[in-house]
Amino acid sequence: MPNLKELSKNAGLFTGGHRACAGCGGTVVINQALCTAGKNTVVCFATGCMEVVTTIYPYTAWGLPYAHLGFENAAAIVSGVEATYKALKQKGQVKEDWNFIAFGGDGGTYDIGLQALSGAIERGHKFLYICYDNQAYMNTGIQRSSATPTGANTTTSPAGTKIQGKVQRRKNLTEIIAAHDTPYVAQANPAYWMDFTKKVEKALKTDGPSFINVLAPCPLGWGFAPNKTIEIGKLAAECKFWPMYEVENGKYTLTYKPKKEMKVEEWMKLQKRFSHLFKEGNKEMLTNIQKDVDTKWETLLKKCE
Repeated sequence: MPNLKELSKNAGLFTGGHRACAGCGGTVVINQALCTAGKNTVVCFATGCMEVVTTIYPYTAWGLPYAHLGFENAAAIVSGVEATYKALKQKGQVKEDWNFIAFGGDGGTYDIGLQALSGAIERGHKFLYICYDNQAYMNTGIQRSSATPTGANTTTSPAGTKIQGKVQRRKNLTEIIAAHDTPYVAQANPAYWMDFTKKVEKALKTDGPSFINVLAPCPLGWGFAPNKTIEIGKLAAECKFWPMYEVENGKYTLTYKPKKEMKVEEWMKLQKRFSHLFKEGNKEMLTNIQKDVDTKWETLLKKCE
């Protein structure tokens, strides 16, 4: 079980002074993950928000071995690093145990990097892939990704007279990865740090590939005050938009159940990206979004029985 005192010993692995936006959920995700993993960790990082703000030459926020990679190949590179380590250890040239973690945003994971991730999991490499899901291409101008929720306003799915934000449903990446028969898969939320760090611990102990999809609230792209990041994260779980669960060798377990019934629109009201949905004429769209959330929640509960 994660212990705050123990986690705090690794607080310097991801330093302050980087150039992320105030209240950035992605930095919280990284900090919690690295405090759990510890210093004997190699990080392979896909291009994206967190890479740009933490590695502006000649500065770095990383206090451990770190490689910046393309959008498309973080999982391929981390699998190669893991294979090299395994060979060196068999030859007796490396004695210590090391962790291998790849990070990517939703653009570099749901979309551009999915092929490499699928291949690395199929090959069975021992690594953890963490997707920090801020639900759009935030780094390049808040364009929609396949992780963007229905109805969200982005620069490439703008709310106007033709459409009311993104028309399509978001991709269920967690279930796609679980369908690979991946030994450990989880969905987490930095607002519930104990649940997330426990999942990181489990993932790193897994004999084979593991994957954690983590919600990363984005003040800039979602449109909320920087001091509301954790609150927005909590409400995403409470309204069942972002369920927290894990799949261990095919067995589903719900790791958090909301304390009370809450409509998804109560969470959406706090974000400017959904503000147009509360104007006259969009009630049907809100109703359909709620139905979709309810259906997915009931499906998940059945899997967890």
